[in-house]
Amino acid sequence: MRTASSHIARTWIALTAMAGALTACSSVAILNAIEPKGGVAITRDLAYAQGPRGGLDIYRPNSALGSAPVVVFIYGGGWDEGRKADYTFVGAALAAQGFVTVIPDYRIFPEVRWPTFLQDNAQAVAWVKLHAREYGGDPNKLFLMGHSAGAYNAAMLALDRRWLGAVGMEPRRDLRGVVGLAGPYDFLPLRSNELRTIFGPVDQRPATQPINYVDGHNPPLFLATDTADKVVKPANTTRLAAKVRAEGGPVEERYYQGLNHALVVGAIAAPLRFLAPVLKDATRFIRSHADDTVATTPAA
Repeated sequence: MRTASSHIARTWIALTAMAGALTACSSVAILNAIEPKGGVAITRDLAYAQGPRGGLDIYRPNSALGSAPVVVFIYGGGWDEGRKADYTFVGAALAAQGFVTVIPDYRIFPEVRWPTFLQDNAQAVAWVKLHAREYGGDPNKLFLMGHSAGAYNAAMLALDRRWLGAVGMEPRRDLRGVVGLAGPYDFLPLRSNELRTIFGPVDQRPATQPINYVDGHNPPLFLATDTADKVVKPANTTRLAAKVRAEGGPVEERYYQGLNHALVVGAIAAPLRFLAPVLKDATRFIRSHADDTVATTPAA
């Protein structure tokens, strides 16, 4: 009875904390503190680039022997906030599923503007591909996963070949798949002055939208959102999935109910998994594509 009561109490605390923004210190501290970490080894603050935001953390199952799928998780925060330490619950949860999970920091506004954060993410992904085996992962089973602005970053790396191309990679060849949670993929016109600054002049903005790079030759996409998301409209997911499908590309979409923008990723945490099968769905997608045969040359 004490164990059940303790679980209920912890769940209630976490739910209360998650009612605000996920990036609030109190909410992420609770999720990170109570996420089970048994069987998971954590290596922090490895440098993939110079500077205070050029580091990454690695979460790996103790059983990983060089053949585990590798997931690079890119956090959100509106391109102006976020840090890798806030997402220990994601790294530990994915590692417990058997995936070597890497969470990089990247530069954000006001230090940088578009496309620098994409270039940073691409550099982090290239580092992961180069070093994955050192941490028990298979670089040929590489996935991207992101939430919110991080889902945007992941989608851009998968759809616009410039960014991974600049680091010697090709999305269709080098990525087994991408998981996007509550991502903005088609969000013009921009509604805030800060976003207008981040994404540059009006004539540049169409080039910043993932949906404009769909050509049917993308790695498999799993796009999930909540039907009542007030921060990033679910129509972003609907429109991107529809265009990928129309072009003949591989895509799945999933719509949850009863969450919010933050809880789409928060539901990955152990005490919140009863809210929606986000972790289960992402895990199924990753496992189903880990052994896919992919193109060995860039798509036309």
